[in-house]
Amino acid sequence: MFSTVTTLLLLLAFQAETDSDAFLAAKKLGKGVNLGNMLEAPTEGAWGLRVEADYFPTIKQAGFDHVRIPVRWSAHIQGGDDVRIDPAFARRVDFAIDQSLKNGLAVVLNVHHYEEVDQDPTTHLPRLRKLWARLGERYQELPVSVYFELLNEPHGKLDEPQWSNSLPDLLATVRETNPNRFVIIGPTRWNNVTALPTLKLPPEDRRIIATFHYYSPFEFTHQGASWVANSGRWKGTTWTATDSQLAAVRGDFDKAQAWSKANQRPLYLGEFGAFSAADMNSRASWTRAIVREAEARGFAWCYWEFASGFGAFDPQTKDWRDPLLSALIPGSASARRR
Repeated sequence: MFSTVTTLLLLLAFQAETDSDAFLAAKKLGKGVNLGNMLEAPTEGAWGLRVEADYFPTIKQAGFDHVRIPVRWSAHIQGGDDVRIDPAFARRVDFAIDQSLKNGLAVVLNVHHYEEVDQDPTTHLPRLRKLWARLGERYQELPVSVYFELLNEPHGKLDEPQWSNSLPDLLATVRETNPNRFVIIGPTRWNNVTALPTLKLPPEDRRIIATFHYYSPFEFTHQGASWVANSGRWKGTTWTATDSQLAAVRGDFDKAQAWSKANQRPLYLGEFGAFSAADMNSRASWTRAIVREAEARGFAWCYWEFASGFGAFDPQTKDWRDPLLSALIPGSASARRR
């Protein structure tokens, strides 16, 4: 029979091993790109892009390690409280996952643009839990290289206490069918880096990777964005890696790293990007700085996004935009071919 001290040491060793697993899992995500404006559109194709098979080898050959697949499941749920996913839509998500795995890409699969849960969390948090019950059942046999992300950018009426209080039940639902799956969870206020200190994760579940998104300075990254009110007045804003600009990024990332160390949770930079209305030199300079600072702190990252308004890839010419690809993956084979 183990002594109290021996038992405590074994528990601590197990805890350290489990924590290490989460950090290793985050490290394996490495470099990624979001398949944005496809499956999180109101309907696939409504925002100009559909999931295409040839995207996946293109992404892999450029040097990326994973894709994040944003999915608007809430637009494809049938029935009332039963929460049944439209089979035809689910097969399109299956296709994206299958193509990713076939091409050696890990996957982050999320719930994206569930606007109702942000507007009425009391009604829709229980439905989100039921949705994850369905997703857990559907994808339980997939390899561990498929990661689940519970909810993209909680905000609005889904405030910090409600979100943190909902996490034990959401995780318990996932764990019923996916006890060893790595789960990604971010804070409220649109996964803002400054909200990380408010994120209260269930301490007993160590197969969690925390995430944050980064679009600062917003007046630069979202200049001319049609969905942002009055963003036209920011057009012409540049980003040239001045000392003060770099210091702002480093300060934010240092705080994120401090949170990670204090809480012993790995971090994943799930979104960052600068909209196409900005000049390309500034976009590339900003992107390069974000990647460099993230990697210096051991954060896995995923660029927003592949082939739309922020896109590093041009779907018309079917080629990478060299300045952005080179900023993301210096020396990429795809970049060298041009």
